[in-house]
Amino acid sequence: MGGGFDLEAIVAMTPDRVIGKGNELPWHLPEDLKQFKARTTGHSIVMGRRTFDSIGRALPNRRNIVLTRQKLEIPDVEIIHSLEDLNSLELEGKVFLIGGAEVYRLGLNHCKGIYLTQLKQEYRGDVRFPEFRETFVKTEGLFENDDFTVSYWRNNSKK
Repeated sequence: MGGGFDLEAIVAMTPDRVIGKGNELPWHLPEDLKQFKARTTGHSIVMGRRTFDSIGRALPNRRNIVLTRQKLEIPDVEIIHSLEDLNSLELEGKVFLIGGAEVYRLGLNHCKGIYLTQLKQEYRGDVRFPEFRETFVKTEGLFENDDFTVSYWRNNSKK
């Protein structure tokens, strides 16, 4: 990935790296959604089609980009068919990968860092975030409450 943008991942996961169940989040934490909105508003977000379907609409005040193999047209959404297509979109600033698992798997190594919401409780799920601790190192804590912590993990292979 190149151009005038920094690719970042943003994710909420359980201690066991669960990020989803079926096509939904297995938890409801309004404060986490507030943190997500504050970090991504005004930036571009990249998601897979199933993640888009689970959200059900383009998120306001963000440039919404959906990565899919399908030929689709979605109002207020740009469609790409590979992560390399991001280079042709004239993106600037931060571009967030917001899921799901396949988008994270494809893009994580290209990310400058991860904004990680680590839930303190386990939830059952069938979708997991890729293993990342060998490549990324925690550099700062950003937020903590009774339910979760938010920290930033920098990609050690990106200098």
